[in-house]
Amino acid sequence: MDFARRVLRAAWVRRCLCWLVSVYIRLVRLSGPWHVEGASVPAAFHAAKRPFILAFWHGRLLMMPCAWSRRQPIHMLISGHRDGRIIADAVKYFGIDSIAGSSTEGGTAALRGMVRFLKAGDCVGITPDGPDGPAMRATSGIVTVARLAGVPILPLAYATKRRRILGTWDRFHLPLPFSRGVFLWGEPIEVPADLDADGIERIRALVEARLNALTAEADRRLGHRRLAPGTLGRKAMRQVRHDSARHEVGDHG
Repeated sequence: MDFARRVLRAAWVRRCLCWLVSVYIRLVRLSGPWHVEGASVPAAFHAAKRPFILAFWHGRLLMMPCAWSRRQPIHMLISGHRDGRIIADAVKYFGIDSIAGSSTEGGTAALRGMVRFLKAGDCVGITPDGPDGPAMRATSGIVTVARLAGVPILPLAYATKRRRILGTWDRFHLPLPFSRGVFLWGEPIEVPADLDADGIERIRALVEARLNALTAEADRRLGHRRLAPGTLGRKAMRQVRHDSARHEVGDHG
């Protein structure tokens, strides 16, 4: 494991890996038919030159660049964690910039950067369950950013017929090539500027419910059962696996 981490720190290895990820995304998108529903919603915002926050679950991050028009500037909030930076560098091949950080860290440079981009007219993409989870459980950070910038939140989900759901905290959806796929855009969620604590919680719950409903519908259309939201975050899942490994070693010892 330590050797693998050292290898991944090498700049040339990271560049190759990011390029391979971008190639894989294109292969999945071009090797099978994809249906896009609700594209008129973001198109209307683009035509009016009105920015918004694109919301999608962390586990459905991989194919999101293919749902976005390269003519429209967007900045995706992606974790500064090593894995997050690999994804951030990969999506650059699709003309998508990234902001390192988390929407839960109020008052940080990441939050200020998102608000600045939105007020300048660019869109921002946020995974409201990232970077630490639990999966498909929204935090209030996305609502705070939308309120401060005065922009709505647009949910988006995708699914593919052929896939693997990985055993990661975010239940990562790995689409397989030569498969049917679907992108589903949801209706915009308006965020008033004068929200109190109860209002923020109400919008947070609405974002979570809308995203989960869209994700379940995308899965249903391609013959999959609904995925339940997670109960463990990244650190908690890592601890559970660590404890399990220790018990196995102890049992064998």
